[in-house]
Amino acid sequence: MTSELFVWLWLPEATEAVVCGRLFVEGERLSFIYGRSYRARAEAIPLMPERMPLAGGPFSARRDGQLPGPIADAAPDAWGRHVIEYRHQAGGFAELDYLRLSHGDRIGALHFQSSAKRYIPSVLAPATLADLLSAADALEREQPLPPELANALEHGSSIGGARPKATLRDGRRALIAKFASATDRWAIVRAEWACLRLARRCGIPTPDAWVDTVLGKDVLLVERFDRRVAGDAAADDHDRQPVPADTLRYQMLSALTLLDLDDTEASLASYPELAELLRRLAQDGVGDARQLFRRMVFNLLIGNTDDHAKNHAAFWDGRWLRLTPAYDLVPALRLGQEARQAMAVGREGRASTLANALSEAGRFGLLLAEAEAIVDEVETTLAQHWKTEFADCGVPQTQITQLDGRAVLSPVARQRRL
Repeated sequence: MTSELFVWLWLPEATEAVVCGRLFVEGERLSFIYGRSYRARAEAIPLMPERMPLAGGPFSARRDGQLPGPIADAAPDAWGRHVIEYRHQAGGFAELDYLRLSHGDRIGALHFQSSAKRYIPSVLAPATLADLLSAADALEREQPLPPELANALEHGSSIGGARPKATLRDGRRALIAKFASATDRWAIVRAEWACLRLARRCGIPTPDAWVDTVLGKDVLLVERFDRRVAGDAAADDHDRQPVPADTLRYQMLSALTLLDLDDTEASLASYPELAELLRRLAQDGVGDARQLFRRMVFNLLIGNTDDHAKNHAAFWDGRWLRLTPAYDLVPALRLGQEARQAMAVGREGRASTLANALSEAGRFGLLLAEAEAIVDEVETTLAQHWKTEFADCGVPQTQITQLDGRAVLSPVARQRRL
């Protein structure tokens, strides 16, 4: 079992990683402490605001066996752990082992190594999109993997989420490939693409995304917003390459971490509480809190009930937070009209109604009239465009009909009085 790892960090606007501290096992606890040489750097930043100051430490989660929040955000989630367990034909690894065994271009600006002396890039064997899809499909079906596809699995070992996915590069552009699952009952990949486009229509920033058909299956390709090649324009080279040496990596913190919660406490996360935190700690606190309200309303009206606190995040540059573009937007196909969001919405807890959303408008820095104007705009835009957008993205008409009035623009969700 791994008992110690060194945490490497790309500082803001830097293209080389530096050691920022050490992660170690201390009895039942997993602790992190900043390195002296890192604290001595003029440009050093804390891993998160307020709860992990440079002058403090060691830091650990409240619960034994849990990673400190910023490190947990960079750890593999359900899919990545599944990949690791398959590759090593074993399960139940300790948390530090999952970090050590996850490879590739993980989310955010952290990486983990056994050495504090020299950063060794996590370079993966090249893999085509067809290789990545075939490997993910074989793993999900618990089928033996041919040797030529085994290495392709590593592209999915370092990222979060429960659905099959992988990191890759298209020229100098960093992407996440999200695959249809063997258990999907409908066109989730195409619906997510449509939702990303609809969100933009509703005034919500989203990453560039498109769907490719590979080996007869849909793949959603999403451009990563936590990566940028320094001084680079849009890439026109389509050969898949290792991460360019001049790549800038942006540190991201999930709402779960910012709210000082862990995976076992996700149901305690709250949109209004997150809004108040952004108003206090974001560079544009007023703008980000209002944008969060808009996203919450969009999720309610589109029927996205998987809006848990790991599906919201903010960039962190050591001084300020800044909301990332929205991601993981998918309606939940269901029979009835009533629903509950994954995060608390207002005075009625997680109830998926506009009345509930409007009940705590002030905590988002909004007057009631301002909040109602945002609701009007989002509701009108969805009513005008959602069916066309879904059809243009290739969602079958039968599924559009199933979503209509249930998940999307449910009469229950549109209620404005408690």
